[in-house]
Amino acid sequence: MEKYFNAFLDSLMGTLNWTWKSILFDVPWYTNYFWGIIVLSVLVWILEISFPWRKNQAVFRKDFWLDAFYIFFNFFLFVIAISGFYKLLELMFLDIGIPSDTLTLINLQEWPPFLQLLVFFVLLDFVQWFTHMLLHRYAFLWEFHKVHHSVKEMGFAAHMRYHWMENLFYKPLKTFAVMVLGGFEPEQAYIVHFFAIAIGHLNHSNIKLTWGPLKYIFNNPVMHLYHHAYELPEGKKNGVNYGISLSLWDYIFKTDYIPEDSGLVPLGYEGDDEMPTGFFGQLFHGFRYKKKNKKPLV
Repeated sequence: MEKYFNAFLDSLMGTLNWTWKSILFDVPWYTNYFWGIIVLSVLVWILEISFPWRKNQAVFRKDFWLDAFYIFFNFFLFVIAISGFYKLLELMFLDIGIPSDTLTLINLQEWPPFLQLLVFFVLLDFVQWFTHMLLHRYAFLWEFHKVHHSVKEMGFAAHMRYHWMENLFYKPLKTFAVMVLGGFEPEQAYIVHFFAIAIGHLNHSNIKLTWGPLKYIFNNPVMHLYHHAYELPEGKKNGVNYGISLSLWDYIFKTDYIPEDSGLVPLGYEGDDEMPTGFFGQLFHGFRYKKKNKKPLV
């Protein structure tokens, strides 16, 4: 037990120390999420102010500060709190004879760095697309995902308004994707992760971007707005446009939907008026799960 306790504490303190060093600019710039996310958020916000898609939307839109707090909670406070538990899982797998390279299907060690990044990015995005689809398809998972869909006005910070339980759903599958790829270094993962954050910020922003012909590859604000639409097309009541960074999965699996691009579509979901408006209310939302809601959202 002492081994597990020490590993838990070391991981917790290590993550806390890394965050503090990031604040002090004492880590490599490409791994500095703290200031990186702040700079990225300010840049996208300036673009929203300069080139607003929905011109009647206020600069400080509805729930702006709530979503801004979610950025720091989900990316730093919660990550610090949960880091020790992931270390415990790693140790437990090792102790029962399952090393991290057991699931390796593709060894990228000898591949060119750019190709390694590309393969990792595509695989990780597909895993996230699949997980995102499950959050909409099963009512128990949807209860937590409702927090993200309670956004009524889109802006960059809405990207980070999501229930902390979603980290627990996404993280194991993302870790599985990393284990499948042997020889992939953590620094490379930082680059891919931050690129995905940048796309996510843009997708939720009040900016009209479609990427032209590249819209069939990359997700965009117009496409993602309809993912948050209050009214969904007939036959697609589980949702549309699940893409995280890439839109191609939606086109491949026929979950794409972009009827027009005015940007004026109402957002939310039926019953969203029951969602708590404050952070702490949303923090515990989803645990009072009713049996009558156990059926999938079909």
